[in-house]
Amino acid sequence: MDCKRVLIVDDEPRFAAFVGRVAEQLGFGVEVTHHGLEFQRAYLRDRPDVVVIDMVMPDIDGNELVLWLVDRGCEADIIIITGYHPDYAVNARLLAEYKGMRSVATLSKPVSIARLRQALMAAAGADAGIAAPDTEPDGEPGLQE
Repeated sequence: MDCKRVLIVDDEPRFAAFVGRVAEQLGFGVEVTHHGLEFQRAYLRDRPDVVVIDMVMPDIDGNELVLWLVDRGCEADIIIITGYHPDYAVNARLLAEYKGMRSVATLSKPVSIARLRQALMAAAGADAGIAAPDTEPDGEPGLQE
């Protein structure tokens, strides 16, 4: 079976790396981007199975990326993360669901390793063969923006 691929976009490199390490330990192939245009290019080059979107970035916000993904017929599972008020991510999730996105989860920063793992495993689906590792990844759970 092919490795599930996750594409992460977060303008905070430490947090993006944290998410990437957790995903790698779960068996995902990981690509990390730090701004919207870089994310869009990566998405078009190799459509991922899971997309992790930071809601607030200098060049584009999560709502704009959700709409961009909808316009491209995105079939990936989406995880929206915010360090701001949780309603901001919930509103993006509702927009994505209204526009027909199939699976959208939201997380608030700081994010625990356990909660991030849970969201990634749910996005991967039971058929993916993804299992929680026995060890914690290096890094700081709950990194803030």
